Amino acid sequence: MTLRQVGTAALLGVAGAFLASCATGPDPQIARRAQTELVGMPKDRLLACAGVPARQAQAGGREYYTYVSDPGVAVSPLGGSSIGVGGFGGSGSSGVGVGLGFGLPFGSSSPGLCEATFVLGPGGVVEQVSYPGNASLSACTPIVQNCVPPVPR
Repeated sequence: MTLRQVGTAALLGVAGAFLASCATGPDPQIARRAQTELVGMPKDRLLACAGVPARQAQAGGREYYTYVSDPGVAVSPLGGSSIGVGGFGGSGSSGVGVGLGFGLPFGSSSPGLCEATFVLGPGGVVEQVSYPGNASLSACTPIVQNCVPPVPR
């Protein structure tokens, strides 16, 4: 295998891994499952898995904890950067180059934010988990993903 072929293979491998990481996003089923599976969860467990809520309120003997997720300001695992490898050169000489690029989100739109509200009853347990009607469940998943047990396989 020539140096050029190695460089091309490396580029394809890195590009494939990068594209695969972009193709996956938060699973909306996790947010959907949270609406039933978290009912009955004690307040201390909720705070342990979801953290401190953005807002809290009390009314009618109930507590309302609201958590906010905004994927538009989330940082990607690669920080908006990409890596490239390529070969160059003509007959008699060749080389391999490596590049690193950074993208800026000019003109991009946020896929939407989510506000998840947990209603805790007088016993201090979750009675309801609700999301706004226009919320993307994928945007809501980061709020509840640490609280929802994985599906057995």
